[in-house]
Amino acid sequence: MIQCKDCEYFIVGPDGGIGFSCNPFTNIKEPECLTKWQLIKIDAQLTKIDTMVRAYQATLEIYKRLAPLQEKMFRHVEREIDETEETDSWKYEYDDDDEHSDEEERP
Repeated sequence: MIQCKDCEYFIVGPDGGIGFSCNPFTNIKEPECLTKWQLIKIDAQLTKIDTMVRAYQATLEIYKRLAPLQEKMFRHVEREIDETEETDSWKYEYDDDDEHSDEEERP
């Protein structure tokens, strides 16, 4: 069996990373190459999944840090809304005297 490092489709990048330019549908040299190619693809997928999990965990950490600030902001906004409603309540109060005067005017 030919070793990958000796294969013409084996590539060493400038940063020392390795790669393969073989295609399992056109230019696989040996049957074992297909197995290796599948393992490489699975490893690449696992690396992507690992990256996604780390990004999700980092997002959760940020949300945990923001939660107390959000709670403070919600309380402040609720307080502002309550104060505004209380301040404007005189506009919406139903005057009991007006109610009685309307009833008296009706025959």
